[in-house]
Amino acid sequence: MKFNTKTIHGGQHHDPSTGAVMPAVFQTSTYVQESPGKPIGEYEYSRAANPTRTALENALASIENGAKGLAFSSGLAATDCLLRSFKAGDEVIAMDDLYGGTYRMFTRIYKDSGIKFHFIDLTDLEKLQSLINPNTKLVWVETPTNPLMKLADIAEIAKITKQHNILFAVDNTFATPYLQKPLDLGADVVMHSATKYLGGHSDVIAGALIIKDAQLAEQLHFQQFATGATLGPMDSFLVLRGIKTLHLRMQRHCENGEKIAAYLSNHPKISTVYFPGLESHPFHEIAKKQMSGFGGMVSFKFKSGAKADAISFLEKLQVFTLAESLGGVESLANHPALMTHASIPEEKRKETGISDDLVRLSVGVEDIDDLIADLEQALK
Repeated sequence: MKFNTKTIHGGQHHDPSTGAVMPAVFQTSTYVQESPGKPIGEYEYSRAANPTRTALENALASIENGAKGLAFSSGLAATDCLLRSFKAGDEVIAMDDLYGGTYRMFTRIYKDSGIKFHFIDLTDLEKLQSLINPNTKLVWVETPTNPLMKLADIAEIAKITKQHNILFAVDNTFATPYLQKPLDLGADVVMHSATKYLGGHSDVIAGALIIKDAQLAEQLHFQQFATGATLGPMDSFLVLRGIKTLHLRMQRHCENGEKIAAYLSNHPKISTVYFPGLESHPFHEIAKKQMSGFGGMVSFKFKSGAKADAISFLEKLQVFTLAESLGGVESLANHPALMTHASIPEEKRKETGISDDLVRLSVGVEDIDDLIADLEQALK
């Protein structure tokens, strides 16, 4: 079954009792038992499993080619579940350009757990090799990264992690499985903030893990069940509905993203555009190698380098909405240093390139002429 068909039918079945095409929203906490400890079906309590969430998890596994999908109350809850696999003394190597919430979790929530985190440029494979030691348990990658659109070579990193028997997880939120399939390239776990492109309509908070190995999947399912950060039935239904149009939306996100990146690249007020589809992008060749398209995320900096120019531009937008998040049908604009990445210390932001004049766009599916006209009037 090819991908476009998988988004609609993958792992899905019509309801056997009613013939319903879409799964029902099973808004229930518990299930009847015919005798103590003997439920009449496979469900006992919705924290452990719920039919609507199961339908979503089956769809997630299908579109990412994994053994099992797990749906969480947020992307950070999914990340937290994976991190609970490690103990004091273990080490994690992570990309230096990360979503601010991930960095905050690693450095503040887990800072006293005894887990040691290394934040490095994972485009430098020699640096990765030099940090690996017997305590290294996980390599965590975003690709493309948030917000600087850096790319890491998934297949090459996978060769290294397999050689050392290290778990390899990829945050695939920006690319989605429509453009990139990390498990096929050698990763062990994929994470999504399903709030973004998978949901696609800015109406749900959700997260996901998709796992290649069935045994690891059962371990993570137990950790999810034991800690309780599961996705509710209505939210599961909304994400599942979003997945059914993922391929259609991503086509337009990619088309609009390429045109806006080209427009900004030729604008006299813009110094640098971060978009993997541009030949000038330093990781363009990696993008061509492991992605089937370049997505709808575009970041840029002003020639002036002035924070005031970025803020003035953002305040004047009319079609783009100034808001956090990304991946919805509507176009959003964001100032990472003041919004999504404010929890990262200023010196760390500057070190990685998140300057005060950096703007991040989540290019939606509106008419491209309206989007470019809006950028033009705001840049004036």
